[in-house]
Amino acid sequence: MSFRIALSGLNAASTHLDVTAHNIANVNTAGFKSSRALFSDVFATSSNDLSATASGAGVRTASISQQFSQGNIDFTNNNLDMAVSGEGFFVMSGREGLVYSRAGAFSVDREGNVVNGDLQKLQVFPVTAGGNFATGSLSDLKLQTTESPPKASEKGDIGVNLPANVSPPAVTPFNSNQPDSYNHATSMTVFDSLGTPHQATMYFSRTATPNQWEQRLYVDNQPVTVNGGDAFSTLSFNGNGILDPLTANVSYDDFDAGTGSTPISLDLNFIASTQYGNEFGVNNLYNDGYTTGRMTGIDVDAKGVVSARFTNGQLQQLGKIAVAIFNNPNGLQQLGDTSWAETYTSGGPRLGEAGTSNFGLLQAGALESSNVDLTAQLVEMITAQRNFQANAQMISTSDQVTQTIINMR
Repeated sequence: MSFRIALSGLNAASTHLDVTAHNIANVNTAGFKSSRALFSDVFATSSNDLSATASGAGVRTASISQQFSQGNIDFTNNNLDMAVSGEGFFVMSGREGLVYSRAGAFSVDREGNVVNGDLQKLQVFPVTAGGNFATGSLSDLKLQTTESPPKASEKGDIGVNLPANVSPPAVTPFNSNQPDSYNHATSMTVFDSLGTPHQATMYFSRTATPNQWEQRLYVDNQPVTVNGGDAFSTLSFNGNGILDPLTANVSYDDFDAGTGSTPISLDLNFIASTQYGNEFGVNNLYNDGYTTGRMTGIDVDAKGVVSARFTNGQLQQLGKIAVAIFNNPNGLQQLGDTSWAETYTSGGPRLGEAGTSNFGLLQAGALESSNVDLTAQLVEMITAQRNFQANAQMISTSDQVTQTIINMR
């Protein structure tokens, strides 16, 4: 009997060594979670046996459990590297269905899908038409490979300071090619519906009426009228240099840019303009148009929102990374490649958004390192080695006792 008991001890020590070796081998594996071997004693007894006299029948491996403690966060230079700080798993779609992982080393396949090393696709909550996220469904995260469409200029804010002490222009009538026929001018770029840029120049001329200015707009050296045909709009200031709000909003007549685009319709707000001092200044020139753009990179915030950056200065939301947590993560089935699958024991996943409830935050440009404590594993290795040696010695001792009995006469 002692032979079998010692043999079960050898098997247990060998399993302990296997688990320890597996942990040590993966000390540099991103997202790896260490394992721990748990053992139980064995009693071969029946209902008629007296437990007070049962000697036991050895040991068996009860379970090998994962340790889902947080690993260190190591920063990288890749925006597609992500780490979960706190509780949760990335959700991946692969050949075997949905799988879950803590390893966030992602790249892009030839179709633009964000995938891991096993070509499993990262899952996100898709963007709705209203700019929110459909948290009840999942979709593959796919980087946009087409250009960002242009937007025609429609609204703008203009903030200039018109000097209070200047005289009306010496030359009349107004001529955009004659600088002496206006006091000051400034320019900005506007865009048509095809994304073609056009130079929009605003001319300011002091009138004979105190605190009153004429403002004209030319696009590509062509005049743009207001109010159905007027050549200029009037800006009126009070005695403190503040613009009269009734003259601040200027709606220009539609004009053809000559590129085959739809006519440009501009509304400019001059409310931030003032009449102070003796110097002309430009404080703000803004319009909401932009040209086409190519994607230059992506941003991922701590809440998991993935946005694409374009050369035209625009950001486009592509989705929100889904995070899954389980009531019993130790019940997950290990699939290899630092991924797991749900089981009856683990329970179903609860999908949520990073940073809400007990879901962890996401860190872009970083990877979670293995949570293996190498020093502790080396101690475990020594312990398993001593256990193996002791059980081997027990077999040797049992052999000697058996030999003594056989040699009795």
